[in-house]
Amino acid sequence: MAKRVSAARLVAYDVLRDVEDRDAYANLMLPSKIRAARLNQQDAGLATELTAGTLRLQGLYDAIIAHAAKRPAEKIDARTLRVLRLGVHQLLSMRVATHAAIYETVELQRLVANKKATGFVNGVLRTVSRQSIAEWRTVVTEELASATVKMAVAESHPQWVVRAMADALKSDGRAEELADLLAADNTSPRVNIVFLPGPEQSLTAVIERAQAVLGDKISFTGVSPFGAEIAGVSPAQALTELAAAGITARVQDQGSQLAALALLRAKPVAEKEAWLDLCAGPGGKTAVLANAAVAERAAGKEISLRANEVSEHRSRLVREAVADNSEPVSFVTADGRSDTAYGSPDTKYDRILLDAPCSGLGALRRRPEARWRKQPSDIPELVQLQEQLLEKAYAHLAPNGVIAYVTCSPHLAETKGVVERFLRNHDAAAALDVTAQLGLQELQTLRSEKHASQRALQLWPHAHGSDAMFIALIMRQSTTEQELGN
Repeated sequence: MAKRVSAARLVAYDVLRDVEDRDAYANLMLPSKIRAARLNQQDAGLATELTAGTLRLQGLYDAIIAHAAKRPAEKIDARTLRVLRLGVHQLLSMRVATHAAIYETVELQRLVANKKATGFVNGVLRTVSRQSIAEWRTVVTEELASATVKMAVAESHPQWVVRAMADALKSDGRAEELADLLAADNTSPRVNIVFLPGPEQSLTAVIERAQAVLGDKISFTGVSPFGAEIAGVSPAQALTELAAAGITARVQDQGSQLAALALLRAKPVAEKEAWLDLCAGPGGKTAVLANAAVAERAAGKEISLRANEVSEHRSRLVREAVADNSEPVSFVTADGRSDTAYGSPDTKYDRILLDAPCSGLGALRRRPEARWRKQPSDIPELVQLQEQLLEKAYAHLAPNGVIAYVTCSPHLAETKGVVERFLRNHDAAAALDVTAQLGLQELQTLRSEKHASQRALQLWPHAHGSDAMFIALIMRQSTTEQELGN
């Protein structure tokens, strides 16, 4: 029986099961399942699209399934519901022939779930196949009274997430862009890489060489000056080909690249500075900082970088990420609220990157299951942790030092709420204009008059092509003897 179902569909089903039953992360589980099944590149792409696409549109698909089955989705056996979601995704959002999608899905049901329900699965899928996804969106939302509920169902987001996104957009002067944002969350992101030039390499030369190596598989678009997008080639192969040409690169979202760059450009680098990446795992931003530290040291400056991570596993990932530039880096595994993370109670740093643990609502394109896993009740505990980390980091910030407070979430409680309360409680703390400090023309151009007064930078998938990263720069001003003594 197993031969009747493609290996890619079995992999997708297994990942969906593990995400739901074992709280697995799809982006971590999928590569290992693909390797175990020995899928070729084409089948790996199919498994990836089946998994990520089904998770992104799960809310909409459940509404469609419920309508076609004439019963609530939660009343359907969990195994059968997962099978149906995969089938609906193939019918409505992929270029899979209707007969193939139905046949494969029915056989998958026969293999992994209740064999007696194959007729039910066949009937539901045939009903679904009679209308397009646009028509189904109208059908399942036409009797919903609330505009928020309609949008939540149509764009497959929990209602509380839609409200949080609407509030964040309004605060950023983008109230009319909610539909565009939700649609972007449901679009597969392009793979982004970051270049890490050596001390004697110019970025321009590296970019030219990368273009020669990858040709039309790489495009130098986006908000980061040392970022690029790749397509038509696996990330591993692209990085291998670049490495063979003497180019060091890593997979990293361009919003994350800007978070590290904002800290580096917040002020001129002095002859001697100590830097800290407080919540460093998995190490992408640390790699950018380490690369910059190596370049500054090559220019004769005394720069050190401390990389702290609370998790042993993630700490190992940080070490791997900075392996090429580890000379100026020291590593520690500690809670960022303890003095151990900083070295001692009296240790001060000139630059601190605080990429705070958060809800992850800014990366729903990449981690689609997060929208179904997170709850509004999670936010207060996260905010408390964010505030504690920021307070501790500020206590270890040198006069005229800068903290980059970063979250991969646009939720106002995790972003402006944390920063504004902190600034009110610390007279010597001042917010810098992130866009101005970055000095990037594309960001200046995208910055319309209605949000020109924003000192923090909120990136958006639909507007900037990056994850919805929030970046605030906070400087400790040394204007009084009391502040100099702290």
